[in-house]
Amino acid sequence: MSTVSLKDAKAGFSSLVDDVVRGEFVTITRHGKPVAALVPVAAAEIARRALDGRRPGLAAHLRAFPGGAAERDRGPSRDIDL
Repeated sequence: MSTVSLKDAKAGFSSLVDDVVRGEFVTITRHGKPVAALVPVAAAEIARRALDGRRPGLAAHLRAFPGGAAERDRGPSRDIDL
């Protein structure tokens, strides 16, 4: 991961994009503080899905069950002989 100032990023943007294409993450700073990052598109898509809450959860998995929704078994959870 490389870090460059905003001024240097503007001057050498093309080479920074080449670095990102090779899989490198580039942090851009303004007045010494990180303010932005250049990342490969695949990494940005993963982050976007995570932030949007579009990660499939258990409910989405169950909705995708073949044959429609799974029916809940309303019977006792186990047989008990007393």
